[in-house]
Amino acid sequence: MHTLESIVLTCAQPTGQLHVGNYFGAVQHWVRLQEAHTCYFGIVDLHAITVPYKPADLRRSTLECMAQYMACGLDPQKSKLFVQSHVVGHTELAWILGCLTSLGRLERMTQFKHKAQRRGQAVSSGLLTYPVLMAADILLYNATLVPVGDDQKQHLELARGLVQKFNTTYSETFRVPEPAITKTGARIMSLQQPTVKMSKSDPNPNSAVFLLDPPERIRKKILCAVTDSGNDIVTSPEKPGITNLLRLLSTATGQSMSDLEHTYAFQGYAVFKRVLADALIALVEPIQKRYRELIEDKAYLKEVMKEGAAAAQTRAYKTLSKVYRKCGFCEPVR
Repeated sequence: MHTLESIVLTCAQPTGQLHVGNYFGAVQHWVRLQEAHTCYFGIVDLHAITVPYKPADLRRSTLECMAQYMACGLDPQKSKLFVQSHVVGHTELAWILGCLTSLGRLERMTQFKHKAQRRGQAVSSGLLTYPVLMAADILLYNATLVPVGDDQKQHLELARGLVQKFNTTYSETFRVPEPAITKTGARIMSLQQPTVKMSKSDPNPNSAVFLLDPPERIRKKILCAVTDSGNDIVTSPEKPGITNLLRLLSTATGQSMSDLEHTYAFQGYAVFKRVLADALIALVEPIQKRYRELIEDKAYLKEVMKEGAAAAQTRAYKTLSKVYRKCGFCEPVR
């Protein structure tokens, strides 16, 4: 059992709007964790520059991202909310960990291989080494719990391996972080390709319901969501479309999928989709209201970032000082 002293570290890139899959699969879990743990939540803007981007867009999206997560329930009174580039130590520790990481290990990382195949010679070295920066994000706070999705397990395994290598090479310094994986709602699929996970980067705008979508857009996306042949509202591997919609409604309302199957057994897809659209609209309404309040008060958002960075920096300096000493670096003359 994890105690109140457990340190939770979770981070997100400031790219795109959050969708309901992010909310059900991750953010709700993070909100619950902050009630019982010391949580550090970072907007990792340094990770966002591994691909071409516009600086003005990055600045804007960093503020918008922080506002979205706060609107979903991340509380600066309960968690340390910070921006990665505001804290000294992430890149410094990444260099040290990079010197312990073989090139072959990084080249075998699944996400790098997929992205490198798409980009060819245009792939940046940052895309290759960002798993090491991710490991540094975790180890800088000596986190014990790291909420991760299925697609990030390999990166956490790299961090765990680097803990063992650093501790063996120098001396016991870091704790081995454990994954904090939630099962409920963790696999919300695309509305247009229900065998593929819902994604912010999907080029089809109807594939995901975003938390900031207006009601009429949500309703349109649900009504045109892919279902299956027949008209039976049942969970089945042969019916991935309606199974995905049942999972969405179950997660949004707290009703079991079996209860929903019984309730809507003979009402048809059209009725079921209207009920689902209404449930999602009701879910995002308070989130959107809070988001609008936050994004209009940029001074408050920046103050939250400042206070969060100060708290994160205190812990980061303690870790970095210990690491420098273990690595044999001379103490600076001040």
